[in-house]
Amino acid sequence: MIETPGIPLTIIAFLLVIGPLIFIHELGHYFAGRIFGVKAEAFSIGFGRELFGWTDRRGTRWRVAALPLGGYVRFAGDMNPASAHNPTAEWLAMPAEERARTFQAKPLWQRFIIVAAGPLTNFLFAILVFMAVFAVNGQARTPALVATVQAGSAAEAAGLRPGDRITTVSGQRIERFEDIPAIVAIRPGERLGLEVVRDGRPLSLSATIGVEVERDRFGNEFRRGLLGISPGQPVWVEVPFWRLPGAAIEQTGNIVRMMVDTLGQVITGRRSVKELGGPLKIAQISGQQATLGWFDFILFMTMISINLGFINLLPIPLLDGGHLLFYTVEGVVRRPLNPAIQEWAFRTGLAVLLAFMIFVTVNDLASFGVWQRLAGLIG
Repeated sequence: MIETPGIPLTIIAFLLVIGPLIFIHELGHYFAGRIFGVKAEAFSIGFGRELFGWTDRRGTRWRVAALPLGGYVRFAGDMNPASAHNPTAEWLAMPAEERARTFQAKPLWQRFIIVAAGPLTNFLFAILVFMAVFAVNGQARTPALVATVQAGSAAEAAGLRPGDRITTVSGQRIERFEDIPAIVAIRPGERLGLEVVRDGRPLSLSATIGVEVERDRFGNEFRRGLLGISPGQPVWVEVPFWRLPGAAIEQTGNIVRMMVDTLGQVITGRRSVKELGGPLKIAQISGQQATLGWFDFILFMTMISINLGFINLLPIPLLDGGHLLFYTVEGVVRRPLNPAIQEWAFRTGLAVLLAFMIFVTVNDLASFGVWQRLAGLIG
């Protein structure tokens, strides 16, 4: 087992992960605003007191703040947390030319794109990284054929045999063997339907997925679903240049789908909320990945970038997804939501996000053994 890196490396690695990804996210908002002629008053990496910054010739204040857990672009005229089109006396008093460059003055579809551009840029970063990886290394393709069946496994109990070709798992189409563990790993203990082809004939089976508790090379413990089959030899396939975008988008989509499935499992109680991690856990894993080399570190950044884009699209007020939900409603009913309803929603969203941050921080500290040590000291 590899030792966990020290605190200095962990902090540096965390900042190298989260800082650029926040910058990329906010840059999406910023450039979308620029395209539609909206003036950006401030571009901030982090919250709170400014550590350093500068003002460019367009009047935008670029700043790095003390708390590196997020960021924002403050557009001219964006005067409320909902970014809602509710004209204020201050906005109406602006000269017409200045008012035209405010966020509030733009049509709904442009405001929608500006808000959506942040998460989409996080996905774009992941797609570009995967394109580079596939261009250099190719893509592993293993036929979805069962080579061996582990004795006493879920696969044996389900009736799988060597030579079976698996075509679907839990209703999801299987193109290659690598698709199978991606589906099974996040469903420990669940009963899944399997469609296979045996001797040229289709066959329907079902398997109760096994549960395996594993530790990674750093000692982190996690539960993983296990079917109990092994594949044949993988084939590294060169990806033609024209197929790189499609392969990278597919890979990103598979990861997003896995995140949706995992979130659904947490909501429905099929996966413990104790498995949720927060900034401290991300910092710990950032330090661990940094010890493995730049390739692993960049791939980890890619996963966090997809995660950041996915979380920000959740329809929770204060997140980008919450703004997009309100804009969608505004587009349907042809008018902005009542300001009182928006304020109530954003207060609720703030409470939910704060509660979530506290919860995952408590989870992180528990995974580090802090509460156990405190209990030992008190006892």
